[in-house]
Amino acid sequence: MQLLETRKGRCGEWANCFTLYCRAFGYDSRLILDITDHVWTECFSPSLGRWMHRDPCEGIYDNPVLYEKGWKKSLNYVFAIAKDGVHDVTKRHTRKWPEVLSRRNIISEPALAAVLSDITRELRKKLSAEVISALEERDRTEMDVIERELYSKDDASVSLPGRLSGDKEWRIARSEFVSDEKNSLSSSSCPVRRCIDDHVTKIYSAFSPVLSKLIEYSPSKKAAAEILEIFRKILIDLMNSPFRTRRTSVNSVSSSSGYIFNKMLASFSQLFDALSLKSELGVTGSIDICLASDPVKTSIALPVVFHALDDVIYNIGQCARLDSRSLSWPLLKLNRLCSALVLASGEELPFGIATCAFDGTRMSKWEEPNGAAGFWIIYQVVGNRMVELVAYELMSANDAPERDPKDWVLEGSENGGSSWHLLDKRTSQMFDKRFQRKTFTVSSPGCYLSIAFSPITNQFTRVFGKCIQV
Repeated sequence: MQLLETRKGRCGEWANCFTLYCRAFGYDSRLILDITDHVWTECFSPSLGRWMHRDPCEGIYDNPVLYEKGWKKSLNYVFAIAKDGVHDVTKRHTRKWPEVLSRRNIISEPALAAVLSDITRELRKKLSAEVISALEERDRTEMDVIERELYSKDDASVSLPGRLSGDKEWRIARSEFVSDEKNSLSSSSCPVRRCIDDHVTKIYSAFSPVLSKLIEYSPSKKAAAEILEIFRKILIDLMNSPFRTRRTSVNSVSSSSGYIFNKMLASFSQLFDALSLKSELGVTGSIDICLASDPVKTSIALPVVFHALDDVIYNIGQCARLDSRSLSWPLLKLNRLCSALVLASGEELPFGIATCAFDGTRMSKWEEPNGAAGFWIIYQVVGNRMVELVAYELMSANDAPERDPKDWVLEGSENGGSSWHLLDKRTSQMFDKRFQRKTFTVSSPGCYLSIAFSPITNQFTRVFGKCIQV
């Protein structure tokens, strides 16, 4: 609890907490101990059939050579510690095995293998023969993969950062700090991150049929808001139900708004699908809303739909009348960009990483710890796809108003960042309250591969934004 409240702790504490969360979500997880001084997590992916590197301190995943290539560490022993075994996984984290082998002088290799085998056998002695056989087969597959990858050619085009967590002086003393003195687009200390936010786009788009039916059935803005509040109550019930078995009944409501909601329930089907939910007939004849697939997808999407719902209700209250002309909100959300690659001048780990600027929830934010010296964030469309950006949205964060965006430029690149064209420039912008969304129309739209946001003056250090395209 102390770790989550203060958001400060050692790598072992972060790894312990993160591993606990992973196991609570049903993932087979284990701690990885680098005896030179670091701890992280691995989770087994059933879909990929392999263990995946996860470092909660650094906010980096599936990059096991991070420590050797990015941090320039001299590795020797790296152990995977699980409830059903202990394994030597050093070879997964190096491409310089002969060098590493020369530093492994604490114990002979055969003796080490025997000790780990004895520990693993002891941990598994109460398991059934069938389970032990499956674990041994998985162990053999893992070792085969590690041996194959050990001598694979290193991808020189992939740039991994130095250590990002910990005090700067401490990292410099350990030779694990990568300087960013030039503050240029090619000298970021952050890794390139992929936005996992296609569910945000699906949620925004799924409100369109709901709003169409609201306009058709609702006699007033008040009635429309009451109908959406009924939907919110269903979401709250789902949020409060058990993670793996989320389910709630759509109870008949005697009011006129409840009657309209039941009548237009089919229009919510696309929205339920975006939340990985479905409707089905309950045992008592009621209509139940329950999980349709992976419960993790629903858990990630629920906070987003709550905040989108708040926006919808607010926009209904602000429009002159409830019709398609006055209610412009869905038109700006239907073609929202998603699943892009993001690179920033800097980020605050582990909670202020760059992709937080696009994750659809106001509970997070991108935070640039050195923003007073100037900063930038780049949003790059995947697959070399050219897109036309005609609008974008920013949100003020939860903290001090002086950290809100005020003066900035928005640029687009057709060639991956070699050259940039001005799309929009804003000055003297003010946010009246916390978590306020402001939408801006691009003054010079065009088709681009990458979008860059940066300040004209260095008056703020944090920004929370949503990138949309129509």
